[in-house]
Amino acid sequence: GYTIDLNLSALKPPTLHNGNGLISFGLGGFSYYYSRTRVAVTGTLLDHQQRLPVSGDVWMDHQWGNFLLLGGGGWDWYSIQLNDQSEMMLYVIRNASGQITSTYAEYIGPDARELQVPGSSLNVSVWDHWTSPTTGITYPSGWQLKINDPHLQANLTLQPELKNQELVATQSTGNTYWEGAVSVQGQSTGHAVQGEGYVELTGYHK
Repeated sequence: GYTIDLNLSALKPPTLHNGNGLISFGLGGFSYYYSRTRVAVTGTLLDHQQRLPVSGDVWMDHQWGNFLLLGGGGWDWYSIQLNDQSEMMLYVIRNASGQITSTYAEYIGPDARELQVPGSSLNVSVWDHWTSPTTGITYPSGWQLKINDPHLQANLTLQPELKNQELVATQSTGNTYWEGAVSVQGQSTGHAVQGEGYVELTGYHK
């Protein structure tokens, strides 16, 4: 009952993560990874014969390679688009015991310049949780992201647009995810900001 007809136009060049687009997972191998962090979209959404004009900003992510995250762990991944025309891509990877094995933080300025800050400068705190009625899994459901670096100071609050954005994909990827839209507000580079984001969570179990 749904049809989309969208036109997309990149507003910034692609961001090659880690400087050259190559991410190392240690014993897990390597992946290529780039994002188009701000893409203009216009078009129509057909919702059961009701035609709705839509417009907005898109984040396009592409990651591929011969890699494997070992040990049954998971990750928390955040993409953020702020109203000052900057973006952030952040992630935290955990092993099976819940210990953090890798942290990444990158800032893309309004002028498209990229700044990778040390993972140690990123602090993520969870201030709410949500339990799925389908799987019984309890997920984080609200975050405070702080970056404290000489080149970037940021303090952002992320709030899910919907509590239930769980995706059970056990018959395709083999994983169960919580992934979906969040609203963002706070401060970045000394200014008040707001925006939109997308969060992906894996590795959480009942």
